[in-house]
Amino acid sequence: MNADRPPSPVAPRAPGLRPALDALAARRITAVALIEQALDAAQASKRDLRAFAAIERDGALAAAAESDRRYAQGRQRPLEGLAIGVKDLIDTRGIETSYGSAAYLGHFPASDADIVSTLIERGAIPIGKTATHEFAWGVTTASGTFGDTLNPLDRTRVPGGSSGGAAAAIAYGAVAASLGTDTGGSVRIPAALCGVVGFKPTFGALPTRGIFPLAPTLDHPGFLGATVDDVSLLAGAFGIHASQHAAPASLRLGVVREIAPVPPSAEVASAFDTAVAKFGKFFACATVDEPGLFDGVFEAFAHIVLAEGGVEHFRRNDADRIATHYGRETIERLERAKTITLGDYARAQQARRDFTARLHLAMSELDYLVLPTCPSTAPRVGQPSIDIGHWSGTVREALMAYTAPFNVAGFPAISIPLAARDGRLPAGLQIVAKPGRDGALLQIAQQIEGLMHAGASTYPPTTRSTP
Repeated sequence: MNADRPPSPVAPRAPGLRPALDALAARRITAVALIEQALDAAQASKRDLRAFAAIERDGALAAAAESDRRYAQGRQRPLEGLAIGVKDLIDTRGIETSYGSAAYLGHFPASDADIVSTLIERGAIPIGKTATHEFAWGVTTASGTFGDTLNPLDRTRVPGGSSGGAAAAIAYGAVAASLGTDTGGSVRIPAALCGVVGFKPTFGALPTRGIFPLAPTLDHPGFLGATVDDVSLLAGAFGIHASQHAAPASLRLGVVREIAPVPPSAEVASAFDTAVAKFGKFFACATVDEPGLFDGVFEAFAHIVLAEGGVEHFRRNDADRIATHYGRETIERLERAKTITLGDYARAQQARRDFTARLHLAMSELDYLVLPTCPSTAPRVGQPSIDIGHWSGTVREALMAYTAPFNVAGFPAISIPLAARDGRLPAGLQIVAKPGRDGALLQIAQQIEGLMHAGASTYPPTTRSTP
């Protein structure tokens, strides 16, 4: 583990959401004390890692005092007093929301995004905004304006993105869960690289009003948590419920070991195969042998993002504002967006329909797909490219290769940590379900999470300095 300062005494880590609810209900801790602890830890993660973009102390403590009154009166709501992070792409009333860009510094939304208001109505307390890549258009959560967000398990490496601040804050122990967004893997990629859980439900299952769009036909709000149970509790507020019973042994899992042309690294492949061997003792697993299944899908994804992202930005801001306030990387992408024609977009959407049909067919006799979340562990900060075997490409191409297809098709997907040994960086196992099977996906993810880590040592918890 690397650190940019000598370790000092470790501050208390955020408890899981369910243990926190139990402690609050039993009055072993007050909501004010729990939120104060979270705020202090969030401030430390902001200082150490740039995991948070903004922290809302006064509002969070006022909400916590109200939660304590509700507990005292027996009127607590399902998520009463729980601290959560909210990605800085998602509007929060009265909390600065810059969308990761200098263009929106000093922007305080007048209302909460629908996904935020739903959680607040159930008692959850946003303590601040977790850092994002500018406008969520990147996979590293690097920023020339605000500074790069760092991976708490190795501060020389990226946390992934674009929900990198949320994953870093959870792995650091500041919060147990956060809201994120996922357009091509932006919840699952940082979850895999930071050793936490990232879940995007079926396209359209969660509301997007109040979230700055990247590519509206690909955007999925989602959740990050320390465990599957943490994301399940938040998902339950939206009617996504995991059964408390064990998944039936009759389930059929299709194993995808790589998506061409990007192979998994030897380290990721070994961890993945070890996991498959473990849960393969309980579920029927078969290698997916569908030549051409993923052909053309990443190119289609890239064209859709450029076209839709370009439309969103060009309709919101004029050329001068973009040139003077946007980061260089986003400006370069918008210049490429200008070259995408309507014909390109039409062909990309047809490729999308073709791929979605192939995916439905491939899963017609399967219940789930399992594959690595990313083909590599976390790249180093500033690293432009990745070499895996005989393949070489950009960090973006590598990290999104195994996640973006399921945004194109709109299938629900979750990343859970693979068991890591000997202090190695974590990797993720991705499980994909058919559309609408969100609760069932959480159910099997929780069961596989238990099977993979039974008796195994996971990546050691990060040392966090006290604020």
